[in-house]
Amino acid sequence: MRITRLRLAAVAATALAATVALAGCSGSSDASGSAAPAADPTSLVLALVPSQDQAGLVDTAKPLTDMLSSELGIPVTGVVSKDYQAAVEAMGADQAQIGFLPSLQLWQASDRYGAKVVLQTERNGAITYPAQFMTNNPSKYCSDTPVDKDGMLYCNGTDKLATPSGLDAITKIAGAKVAVLGPGSPAGYIYPMLALKEKGIDIDNGFQKIPVTANDASVMAVYKGDAEVGFSFWDARTLVKKDTPDVGQKVVVFALSDPIPNDGVAVSSKLSPALQDKITQALESYSNTDEGSKVLQSIYSITKLAPANPASLDVVARAAQQLGLQ
Repeated sequence: MRITRLRLAAVAATALAATVALAGCSGSSDASGSAAPAADPTSLVLALVPSQDQAGLVDTAKPLTDMLSSELGIPVTGVVSKDYQAAVEAMGADQAQIGFLPSLQLWQASDRYGAKVVLQTERNGAITYPAQFMTNNPSKYCSDTPVDKDGMLYCNGTDKLATPSGLDAITKIAGAKVAVLGPGSPAGYIYPMLALKEKGIDIDNGFQKIPVTANDASVMAVYKGDAEVGFSFWDARTLVKKDTPDVGQKVVVFALSDPIPNDGVAVSSKLSPALQDKITQALESYSNTDEGSKVLQSIYSITKLAPANPASLDVVARAAQQLGLQ
């Protein structure tokens, strides 16, 4: 199934385009006058999307880009896009050649621009994850006493990580302030909104949206009381636990969405197959080392990178289509 590009993509792309130099090289002609294949670039850009604080993400990812630079023999620079869609458009414009992207954006990069989806992430052995609904008002949304698991509170059976769970409680969101990520975010927008729509909630006017730029910001909006409910991936509370040790007690998870395919890595179709394979092998091998696993966990809570199954991404595209995001 093919869906057309999101309306906001072209606007968002300018944010990353302004910060990234083109890394492509022009082709040449052979003696017969036909164009020879373009040479691989002499440097690469790795696009990162802001699942956490944008300011520190490039520094956090520096060991990863340093490893790639060493393995590939050319400089690799990490750049954080303004939002999810900017990273997709940067790959389409050859302003980034490698993208660590959420599932919808992996599909878009492949469908629109021919990017090759090469790796998907594993987190603690799982290749899917749920979106979570969290609140600072458990008496309203929890039908049972919250359960403490490793310092984090869960209710409505969400501690068992069965997906979906607790969704009957999301009808109580009507009229509340809700921290919401941009429409390109599977866990911060698409899946929670789809769940609300299927429960009969007016997702346009049924509650007050508090826009946030990343998953940790959604957690903090609930923690600080700026929003009564927030959406994020499971369990984004760990992103801020170091600075706010009581976050797991003040922010309670009360519902989980249907499972979402994990994010992963796409490489530009403009790169030679040999370079695409070299990037893929370097990243996968790195993820299987102790050092690499620690670095990837610090960036995106990834424990391993594994060969991708591009067909698994179709479910995210269908969810976006149901929400009218094409």
